[in-house]
Amino acid sequence: MAVEVKELLEAGVHFGHLTRKWDPNMAPYVYMERNGIHIINLYKTAAKIEEAGAALSKIAASGRKILFVATKKQAKDIVAEKAADINMPYITERWPGGMLTNFVTIRKAVKKMATIDRMKKDGTFNSLSKKERLQVDRQRAKLEKNLGSISDMTRLPAALFVVDIKREHIAIKEAQKLNIPIFAMVDTNSDPRQVDYVIPANDDASKSIDKVLTHVAAAISGGLAERKAEKDAPKADKDAPKAKKAAKKEVVKDEEE
Repeated sequence: MAVEVKELLEAGVHFGHLTRKWDPNMAPYVYMERNGIHIINLYKTAAKIEEAGAALSKIAASGRKILFVATKKQAKDIVAEKAADINMPYITERWPGGMLTNFVTIRKAVKKMATIDRMKKDGTFNSLSKKERLQVDRQRAKLEKNLGSISDMTRLPAALFVVDIKREHIAIKEAQKLNIPIFAMVDTNSDPRQVDYVIPANDDASKSIDKVLTHVAAAISGGLAERKAEKDAPKADKDAPKAKKAAKKEVVKDEEE
């Protein structure tokens, strides 16, 4: 899906922050200054979305996971919806410290949810006192809220996609420590040097976030489709001789009749 500059413009992707709040390292992505606000060069944004999309598509095609991170109000619901649609993990509540650097502990917490679910299925839960059941339910709800969206992530993600790197600075630092590639929407008040794949864009407006995420999700979806096609191809090749043999039998049968 080609990225049109016009659609980015209509979504307000070009609106940066106040000029006094800018990070000078964003200079290459700034087109001009208007009424005390920096305007982002949308031609560069479009090129960067396509570049990031191609890299994310490759990761998805390899079968690895991309973790989406966005805890700000304007981005939470959009990111949760887009990531869920392409079956990718996401964090939209508070970032759990050590989410990446102490992944083993986080996995234990996720397994705790599965244990509670098993207790409810096998009847163990009903043998607890009313107070204990209430405590377990509260614990399950809290775990679900914070970690439910990453329950299928059994190993560290191959990449991070972040909306607002200033707000998600802890996630950025953890990914940097582990050399996990970072893809991000970067506004004019942030330092793009912290990110491997920069998408210069307004990271405050929900329309802007939605527009960029739509393209990113489409690229990942393409990678997943490619992976599925590659998986199905050997199966088709395997079934071909059987189909040929069956067709041959039918021909012989018809001739005999």
